Amino acid sequence: MDKILEGLVSSNHPLQVKKAIIKKVIEAAENTVTEEQCQDMFTLTTHLILLGEDAFQKQVGFQVLEAYARYHRPEFERYFSKDFVLGLLQQGYGELHHKDPAIIDFIHSCLRLLISCPSVLEIFSVIQVEVLRMVCERPDPALCARLSALLSDFVQCIPKEKTGGLFCQQLVRTISYFQCFASEEQELREYVSQVTRVSTLLQNIWKADPATLVPSLQEVFTIISSTELTYEPSIALACLVQHIPVHMITVLIKSLTTDQSVKDANMTKALCRMIDWLSWPLAHNVDIWVIALLKGLAAAQKFTILIDVTLLKIELVFNRLWYPIVRQGAFAVLSHMLLSFQHSPEAFHLVVPHLYDHILESIKDLPKPGEDKIKLVLNQSAWTSQSNSFAPGFLRPSGKSETGKTGLVNLGNTCYMNSIIQALFMATDFRRHVLSLNLNGSERLMKKIQLLFAFLSHTQRAAYAPKNFLESSRPPWFNAGSQQDCSEYLRFLLDRLHEEEKTIQVLQSSEVLKDVSNDDRTDNCPNSLTSPEENVSSLNPTHCDNRTLIEKMFGGKLITGIRCSQCNSMSEKEEPFTDLSLAFCPPATSAESGQAAGPSSAPELHCQGSVNGGSENPESGTVKSPASSVSIVPMTSEPPLSVPDLVNYFLAPEILDADNAYFCEKCSSLQRAERTLKVVSAPEYLILTLLRFAYDAKCHVRRKILDNVTIPALMRLPVHTQMSSESLQEDSPECSENLAKKLKPSQNDDEERIDGAVKDMPFQSVPYVLCSVVMHSGLSSESGHYYSYCRNICEVDGTQHLTNCLSLKDDNGAGCISSSCSSVTVSHENSLSPKGYPEKDWLLFNDSRVTYASFQSVQNITDRFPKDTAYVLIYRKQEIPGQNVNGNGETNGMRMNAEPPLHKELLDAIIKDNKLFLQEQELNARTQVLQASSSCSSRPNGSDDNNPPGSCGPSGGGGGGGGFNTISRLVF
Repeated sequence: MDKILEGLVSSNHPLQVKKAIIKKVIEAAENTVTEEQCQDMFTLTTHLILLGEDAFQKQVGFQVLEAYARYHRPEFERYFSKDFVLGLLQQGYGELHHKDPAIIDFIHSCLRLLISCPSVLEIFSVIQVEVLRMVCERPDPALCARLSALLSDFVQCIPKEKTGGLFCQQLVRTISYFQCFASEEQELREYVSQVTRVSTLLQNIWKADPATLVPSLQEVFTIISSTELTYEPSIALACLVQHIPVHMITVLIKSLTTDQSVKDANMTKALCRMIDWLSWPLAHNVDIWVIALLKGLAAAQKFTILIDVTLLKIELVFNRLWYPIVRQGAFAVLSHMLLSFQHSPEAFHLVVPHLYDHILESIKDLPKPGEDKIKLVLNQSAWTSQSNSFAPGFLRPSGKSETGKTGLVNLGNTCYMNSIIQALFMATDFRRHVLSLNLNGSERLMKKIQLLFAFLSHTQRAAYAPKNFLESSRPPWFNAGSQQDCSEYLRFLLDRLHEEEKTIQVLQSSEVLKDVSNDDRTDNCPNSLTSPEENVSSLNPTHCDNRTLIEKMFGGKLITGIRCSQCNSMSEKEEPFTDLSLAFCPPATSAESGQAAGPSSAPELHCQGSVNGGSENPESGTVKSPASSVSIVPMTSEPPLSVPDLVNYFLAPEILDADNAYFCEKCSSLQRAERTLKVVSAPEYLILTLLRFAYDAKCHVRRKILDNVTIPALMRLPVHTQMSSESLQEDSPECSENLAKKLKPSQNDDEERIDGAVKDMPFQSVPYVLCSVVMHSGLSSESGHYYSYCRNICEVDGTQHLTNCLSLKDDNGAGCISSSCSSVTVSHENSLSPKGYPEKDWLLFNDSRVTYASFQSVQNITDRFPKDTAYVLIYRKQEIPGQNVNGNGETNGMRMNAEPPLHKELLDAIIKDNKLFLQEQELNARTQVLQASSSCSSRPNGSDDNNPPGSCGPSGGGGGGGGFNTISRLVF
């Protein structure tokens, strides 16, 4: 037998000889041998298996060991004892270190041969203790994989009870030490295979003993959140994520994001390392957990962490797209990061330069998503819109409403400003031109409104507090905190902007002219507020458009003509206007009784004139408001008034007689005369103010006219060509006088036509589409609340789609209307307008709250809430291809096709404020968590305590304006 053993160990024999020797040894094992011989054979085979020079010797050792263990089991049981196993695991074998994987393989093979022996139970107990010690020594992936294979086959060797949880935690920490230094594909595959075997062992343990799962996950978070580790945890930890039940996401993420013991630095480090896991191949659900944690942090309003992590890791996530094996998960995380980082384009700019041209090429053929779809995706990913299921019940992130529009915080009776600003902001062309102006470094009011519009367009806040703009734009006679009139504020604001630009034009013009004289050349016409889209003309006064932006957008022209009844001489005066103040028509009984409806038959009436050059003197012709128009209780016997009725009344000829007689310079005496008003230049945006606030001379109180006024979606304004005085003198004075007597609400042109009509005076019927309506809610002029309805124009070019729904032809089918004695023709197609508006086409702006509305709500507001009445209306000119709609042979050319890009100064200010807003949200959330004194959320917009439409806010506090404490707003 000794010779046989020597031949088996020797490597000098040919292969055939070795095979013959093996066969003889196995046959000898079947015969009866002494115990000493068996022990020698076991020692020899162990030596061959563990210290064999080549794979052949190791194979021979296993074969002989298996044969002797089968036929001599008692001898093998005495040889492979617990002391022998303990020595192997603690001291190794000869030159072989105890951490060598070959030792684990040897023990694994021997356990298979000894499984039915009683002594194996003692060996299991030894291995349970030793494997815990071994994982605490941080074995390498190869040894850990062999150990996992052993424990997977012999679960009796896995530590139990208290040591079971400890073993899992130590195994997790061991995985964090795994590092791969391989560069060849085969080596990489082997490394991934080894890690997979270890993670599979943990999965099996978690299934068998669920109590070990949470401690294991806690250990994972402790490792990845540590800021004091001397090593970087291996991304191999990603292999564990796929084995965590997905239904545990909500519980675990809530526990992590609301644990006040977890510092921001630790959470930031943990999230960064989880994002690194996206590089681990074949690890499923990593993206799900990363996105869930991002959403959980957003719901807990920990925005500082999200900002830091996104800026640190978004480029790494983007680079993972190059690798198909991890592309799907990386793309999901990248999409969420970009869509949620809405307060700034910084994250987007970090990744786009890497692949900008390729991205454009890839998406050019993809279908363009609709605006509603884009808003939905953005809102779902926005940090301020995340579900509170991850956060404590008392946390309520204040995000924008579903409309995507930003409200304005009521700063204490400032609804008069908020309603006007929202109406101007929703005037699409005006907003776009304001945002496109080059005003860097300016402290002008236009710069402030530009900044305010930029914030309303791009802020993350649900409501923005315009404190700086309020201080700059409030009229000097407006007391802070007092209720004021929105129409007066609008007039003052437009006038300030106009005069400011005019002043700058004069200064710049003098500088340009000086430069021209020095250079002996012609330069461009100076205009301080020009946008990139506008072409600047030359200094030639016939071509240079020196109009201010306010004039281009809101400016029109009126001609007031007064004709003496005695000598028929005509006096004309052209005046600019930015709004028309519409008095209420007299009751029908006055007209039917044959009494004159003009100022000559009523007490003098004072109301506002035009902003730019308009006069409040009765001779200015801007008002025509007899005392009979003051009505406190709406009339029910007559049809309700309409806006065209009020415009008709405003433009109707007026007789000046008696105390209001006209002093004719030609006659050198007071004479009976006729005053006429004609619009000769139509504004881009037509502002109409309804004079609802009157002074009752009998009762000596200020009252509000509560008459309902029908608001058409589309109306037409007659715009005259400027005609000479001679042609006007041919008109019959009696004709206009008769018209003034007969004029009453809602009558048709045919009813106004009289025998012996005068010469036709052609004019153009300019169509206007309703853009905004500012409502006043209240029973008096002393208190109330303002809110506004505005059209939500979604088209890129700003074109009103209502054109397709409403006919833009004139009543007689021609492009110009001929009238006889009346040059006042304002048509309205109210019956078609509601059907022309799609759902969500109107928005209700009530200070900080913005909600969807409908055109029916605008029309029926007074029927539903009698104290809520339309006050200021803004109509937008509807351009007709091929038709001159300006009345003076020119077009404004002020339409812009898209929202202009923000200037860097505006963008930086918005980014800074958006980050500040997120920090404020985070601070508020942390304060609530620390106090934990109430489960109710606080109001997100401090002073926004207005009542809803249809009710009147309190006279003080956040109720908003509506008081009228200036004489120019009153009708006497």
